[in-house]
Amino acid sequence: MGNIDFNTIVNLLTVLAFAAAVAGFMAGLLGVGGGIIMVPALYYAFSVLEFDILTRMHLSVGTSLAIIIPTSIISTKTHMEHKAVNFKMVKTFGFLIVLGVFVGTFLAVNLKTPTLVLFFAFFSFCVGLFFIFFRDKLMENPKEISKLIKNIFGLLIGFISVPLGIGGGSLMVPFLRTFGYDIRTSIGTAAAVGFLIALTGTTTMIIGGNIINNVNTPYSFGYINLLGFIVFVPITMVMARIGAKVVYKINKKLLSRIFGFFLLLVSARSFFEYFSIT
Repeated sequence: MGNIDFNTIVNLLTVLAFAAAVAGFMAGLLGVGGGIIMVPALYYAFSVLEFDILTRMHLSVGTSLAIIIPTSIISTKTHMEHKAVNFKMVKTFGFLIVLGVFVGTFLAVNLKTPTLVLFFAFFSFCVGLFFIFFRDKLMENPKEISKLIKNIFGLLIGFISVPLGIGGGSLMVPFLRTFGYDIRTSIGTAAAVGFLIALTGTTTMIIGGNIINNVNTPYSFGYINLLGFIVFVPITMVMARIGAKVVYKINKKLLSRIFGFFLLLVSARSFFEYFSIT
């Protein structure tokens, strides 16, 4: 790391605090885990701090997963108060999601930073389109989900979540909505699933980072950076509870579209970053 002046540090902390507030609020409100906001914010912070480009995105992804652990706990507890968590569904997905996380970690630790950035950019774009055009146009009558589909999707959601640094809500919510589950139940259940993904993913990213042994940045354990974790966690925990409570008091159609457009901007910025580092 080079010398960083006081104003840069203040601006950096301000950006991180704002991103943490938005990520925590969205985690509770939309069931997206917040990782899709935290990853680009952490990447920006680690770029300003001149962290090694070789592991910069890996640290952003791993740290995001670690932050999601307390955030998903708070969000899940709040949704449980409103009886909006389908634990039967969580148990059904449990083992396959954990298995998918292990496979996803193997992919994440072996991909180079530009590839991870491109992967994140494409995913942000797809999720942004979903929130703008499709989120509120799905069926409202729950339908039985076959065991095969549950197994395939559980494996897929765990696999994709680690390289993206997300809690899986961006995949879980549209999946449950597609089969007619109530939006609040979908969000509450996604928050609980996010805890499984975040806990397993954090553990495997620490182990994977130590096995690869290519992290030269301070205060890092494997691919988890303690500084990023400390800045984000207190704010996201508070805002996740607020967001989860607001779910039951607001019409989210406009907010979903705003969030979707925000994700398109994040995607565009990520594509730009990809071309600048390749």
